[in-house]
Amino acid sequence: MNQLEIFNQTEEEVRELETVKDVLNYAIKKERLENVIFNVILVDNNYIHELNKNYRNIDRETDVITFALEDEKDMVAPDGERVLGDIYISIDKARSQAEEYGHSLLRELSFLAIHGFYHLLGYDHMTEEEEKVMFAKQEEVLHECKIER
Repeated sequence: MNQLEIFNQTEEEVRELETVKDVLNYAIKKERLENVIFNVILVDNNYIHELNKNYRNIDRETDVITFALEDEKDMVAPDGERVLGDIYISIDKARSQAEEYGHSLLRELSFLAIHGFYHLLGYDHMTEEEEKVMFAKQEEVLHECKIER
């Protein structure tokens, strides 16, 4: 059984989170994953800035940070479960980027969550070829869930 939890650590109500959870559950099924566990944590710019500074040595806020536990060789999950890790999303960056790109907050939050999900699965975008693969997967999920720009 898959376990996906979304935690809102901000002071504001974010109605889009239930749909974001549906989009992630769709991606889990699309990737034919079983027994995966991961979290999405919604935070503010100050919190994600501290994460970025402390864990990536980048002294500024960012939109999304993932902590992929499968990257850690000494992490062994019980009972065949895959503990993928955590996806931190800045609600402040999501709002400003949605406005900047001219689409909804739902679209931006869904994009950031799916982007983080594929990072947890080991996808990256350090090279042009990696970026093509990862971004194609993201866009396919969003399109199939009717989360358009």
